[in-house]
Amino acid sequence: MGLTIPNVSVSSAMRELKLAIISLSSGLASLISYFMLSVALSYRSVVQDAIIYIDPENPMNLQNQIRQKLVDGIINGAFPPGMKLPSSRKLSGQLEVARNTVVAAYQQLAADGYLVSKLRSGIFVNEKMLESRVGAAGKVSVAGRAMATPWLRQENPERQHGEGIYQLPNWSRYPYPFIDGKFDSTLFPLAEWREVSRLSLSVADVVDWSTGSGDADDPMLLDEIRTKILTRRGIQARTDQILITMGTQNSLYLISQLVADEKTVAAIEEPGNFAMRNLLRRRKATIVPQTVDDKGLVVSGDLAAADVVYVTPSHQIPTAVTMPLERRQALMAAAHRDNFVIIEDDYECETSYMDHPLPALRSMDADGRVIYVASFSNVLAPGVRLGFIVASSEFIQRARRLRRNILEHPPLNNQRTAAFFLSLGHYDALMLRLGRVLRERRTALRRALNNVRGIPMEISPEVGGTTYWVRTPDDFDVANLSVEAERHGILIEPVSRYYAIKEHAENCFRMGVTSLVVDKIRPGVERLVELIRELVKGQVEHLTTSSGHWLTGDALADAMSGATLLYREVNGWPCTIVYNPDGSMVGQRGFANEDHDS
Repeated sequence: MGLTIPNVSVSSAMRELKLAIISLSSGLASLISYFMLSVALSYRSVVQDAIIYIDPENPMNLQNQIRQKLVDGIINGAFPPGMKLPSSRKLSGQLEVARNTVVAAYQQLAADGYLVSKLRSGIFVNEKMLESRVGAAGKVSVAGRAMATPWLRQENPERQHGEGIYQLPNWSRYPYPFIDGKFDSTLFPLAEWREVSRLSLSVADVVDWSTGSGDADDPMLLDEIRTKILTRRGIQARTDQILITMGTQNSLYLISQLVADEKTVAAIEEPGNFAMRNLLRRRKATIVPQTVDDKGLVVSGDLAAADVVYVTPSHQIPTAVTMPLERRQALMAAAHRDNFVIIEDDYECETSYMDHPLPALRSMDADGRVIYVASFSNVLAPGVRLGFIVASSEFIQRARRLRRNILEHPPLNNQRTAAFFLSLGHYDALMLRLGRVLRERRTALRRALNNVRGIPMEISPEVGGTTYWVRTPDDFDVANLSVEAERHGILIEPVSRYYAIKEHAENCFRMGVTSLVVDKIRPGVERLVELIRELVKGQVEHLTTSSGHWLTGDALADAMSGATLLYREVNGWPCTIVYNPDGSMVGQRGFANEDHDS
């Protein structure tokens, strides 16, 4: 990775390196200190002169890498206004690239106003470039970040983060991430997405989506959803009954704003989606937890008092059970009889692998009381923030007006890209591929769990989703297991947060298969079982109690080459350090990737 630093001496560089590790435990600090010392000394001549570095693995061309790193340095203050930059000849020599590459980068940055050339003096950072940027009004910490204002420190942590948002950004770095709903990168249809991205950037399409359309969504995407996705769920809808959103969470937010207030009684599955529960609580609605059994939401007389019922029939959150047809019919009959609205979150409906797909509740709706929610993000990629709501045209008009207060519409270029993805058949092909891959992974997880001996664990009956509900004895500490498992490179999910009433929570954890390849499933289960046995005995090995031996010099360099360190700072924030074979290191810190260094 490239690193933007000012010209420093080796002694000052070592002081910075030592500061970077003071929050680690003493054993880990000693290990990294040995390694950092060897790295710093090996790059002594480079650190004294270079201002940026080039990443040979970066797909971006060399000129753009140089431009990007110089812009970053100028914006964040590493290259202050008026600073003289190395000549093109010197920088090209340091970076071992052609001089014309550096010249072209300098020329483009000068054209953009970041640099100025002074006759017979050289290249300088433009002193006027940052004049229009508003500086921080408060105190600035040593790291250059504005310190938190008093009112922010007094904010309720739940209001700042929200349950479910506080997630590890580096989950994919863990060897065994049994996290449901997080899809590993091998499942993303890269070639197909690049193809449709190019199509959406044709001259005609750019003119189409870039000229502005008020708050209207892309008509091509609306038609593709209507004909390609909704028909798979048995739903018939007009384009004026569909609203594009930024994903499921955005859809549920809009809906909660329109259907709930302090007078609303809302029934929600228990256990159920805590994100929706929080949205309803913020609207001051009365929450009525409704029991879930092996057929999903229990339809009982308790629903008669509800104004709104939130349900996930295809892939119940979090148990993954699928509601059978008879239960769906009973729920629709109750809604008609007792006059309540149903919010149907068709969560991961495309990964509910039953022998016979069941129709959505919306397809059984004769009087327009079902509001249907679905998303591309769960099956395509979380970064593709696109979802949609299907409801009566009157409700969609209200939701569109509310959405306009937040954003006019999700980016139309993304909408057009998704439309091409659907129209060319890539979505259907992806669903077939996901079905094959995820069924194989689910079977591998079930077999691995069934082979566990000597530990009282029970998995949920066969379900159609991609996760298993693993039950343990009542006296076993599942919360502690999840913490220790993370330290050992295994991610599992305790289920207590899915319960509105904590006393209802079973002593369980979830294990999903969307986030790791099939070859890692059995080894991951075996490692987890070993850890459980150690916990039962009270003999869990930590760094300070490890029976290993110290390594220094070449032996340490060989052992750490290609390794990834996963740890937490004293404040609990996750950190990752990746040791590259060439001796460089890449560090990542924070829940939202706040710091990234190398």
